[in-house]
Amino acid sequence: MVEDYPLMISGRQAERQLTVISPFDGSTVGSAGIANREDVEVALSTAFQLYRDRSQWLSGAERIQILNRAVEIMQDRFEYLALGAAREGGKPLVDSRTEVARAIDGIRNCAELLRNESGHEIPMNVTPASAGHLAFTHREPIGVVIAVSAFNHPLNLIVHQVGPAVASGCPVIVKPAEDTPLSCMRLISILREAGLPEEWCQACVVDDISIAEQLVTDERVGFFSFIGSAKVGWMLHSKLAPGVRSALEHGGAAPVILAEDAELDENLPMIARAGFYHAGQVCVSVQRVYAPSKLAEEIAQRLAELGNAMQVGDPALEDTDIGPLIRRREVTRVHEWVEQAVNDGARLLSGGKPVSDTCYPATVLLNPPDSTRISCNEVFGPVICVYAYDDIDEAIRRANSLPYSFQASVYTRDIDTALHAYKNLDASAVMVNEHTAFRVDWMPFAGLKQSGHGTGGIRYTYQDMTVEKMMVMRSKAV
Repeated sequence: MVEDYPLMISGRQAERQLTVISPFDGSTVGSAGIANREDVEVALSTAFQLYRDRSQWLSGAERIQILNRAVEIMQDRFEYLALGAAREGGKPLVDSRTEVARAIDGIRNCAELLRNESGHEIPMNVTPASAGHLAFTHREPIGVVIAVSAFNHPLNLIVHQVGPAVASGCPVIVKPAEDTPLSCMRLISILREAGLPEEWCQACVVDDISIAEQLVTDERVGFFSFIGSAKVGWMLHSKLAPGVRSALEHGGAAPVILAEDAELDENLPMIARAGFYHAGQVCVSVQRVYAPSKLAEEIAQRLAELGNAMQVGDPALEDTDIGPLIRRREVTRVHEWVEQAVNDGARLLSGGKPVSDTCYPATVLLNPPDSTRISCNEVFGPVICVYAYDDIDEAIRRANSLPYSFQASVYTRDIDTALHAYKNLDASAVMVNEHTAFRVDWMPFAGLKQSGHGTGGIRYTYQDMTVEKMMVMRSKAV
């Protein structure tokens, strides 16, 4: 299955195609048209003119119909979408199926927002100054949305950015990750098949960061949605035109604290799964596990055994648990970080050696120094580090020591311990007896400190992409 997509900019044809390869074996899985500077200008001009001409806006009923029809098409093509995502992104097929199910539910959620999210009445006639007045708000689209996305959930991340834009009535231009543009193109094609006029959702695949900057920093942009590395996200954010609103989702080094009373038999498998799922290439993957000193070695050994039982290899196969890293150089980088940690004093309990030039095994390290690179940065690979602690406040302090803050977990059967951790952990969400990568798509999802800006989650993104426009009416009748 090799798919070649044209340039998805209204009225334009690509001069060059970007070849998309499988991260597992390097085979070609498709191509996508590459946008140049003129293409980006056309995309921006088309989207902005559409937004400025209110006579062309799609009604709420039309948007609901388009989104519901897209759900039907995606359900009909479920396995096609899952296999395509697995082949271009390397996420095992069983997990890609879960991603497709989430994406379908996400589009359905976007349609539901139009029925359930609205403006509100502002109290009047409650003071002499407000007497004889009526005031209320109505949601309107904020403007042209620019969505820059990441590779690790090539379909569902696009849904989280494009779906709310369609629901809110914003023209949207998407720049998918260069490694995984095909799932984005499939979704846009489905939306157009479902009835969305093509100028309402365009795509710019670029291979030049300066062209991406041209797209993002234009003064015609109303909202900037970014999912990806902190380095690129904060750089682009610093160059936004005045008045542009934004949301950034980066990564972290998610901490888990196991209290002495934690239920290990039930919880360690889910912790291992959350650390090694998609080869650790998830922004809230379990990376740092803090365990009581008397249990730390046992916990690390058991996580190692769970990791050793996971099948590493071809993501298109039914029994694969861990697929490839997105690029071969990432295998080299992760291995260098693991080797440095071992040289600095960590004990290697599993993995620690590339399976191939594209795959890395589930790896567990015990007590790497807090100063070694893998303890200080997001590894974005299948590595779990276990650290012994003597007091839970020490564990919380160490968990809070990095300039990242996203989701965190505590495992305990004691309500006071759970509440103490919830109160003191630096995190936008604290999971109790649940892993750090837990997410449903209607909950808020926010990186703090260097981990992001604003709040993700379909409902919250929809709210970001709309403005509450107020009407105040003076009338003797009220």
